[in-house]
Amino acid sequence: MENKKRYYRKRVDFFRLLLKMKLWPSRKRILHGIKSMKIVGNQAIITTHCNETFTAYNSKNSRAARFLRNKWNYDPCRTCRVPSWKLEKYSSTRFSQSYGSDLAETMGRDNE
Repeated sequence: MENKKRYYRKRVDFFRLLLKMKLWPSRKRILHGIKSMKIVGNQAIITTHCNETFTAYNSKNSRAARFLRNKWNYDPCRTCRVPSWKLEKYSSTRFSQSYGSDLAETMGRDNE
């Protein structure tokens, strides 16, 4: 099966990107799978599959947003057990400044 390349805008809304990808890069260079994400104003309460809960802010310049766009994280979490098809999909995703989906209002604001 051929990996289809997906293109997203580089400056897309961070929460919409997280809702679409369902991946969170930790500071230890590990990719976690997102189980649920509740958006409250400019913050989101994120729960990973390894039952870690934390708060993230909606910032396009944040560490996590840059890590997702630049693909600096490579090791999947052993506890979350991110499936290989999701990692392949993530690795074939491209971010461009002038081309790709901007993930318009098709996503819901509350995803639990």
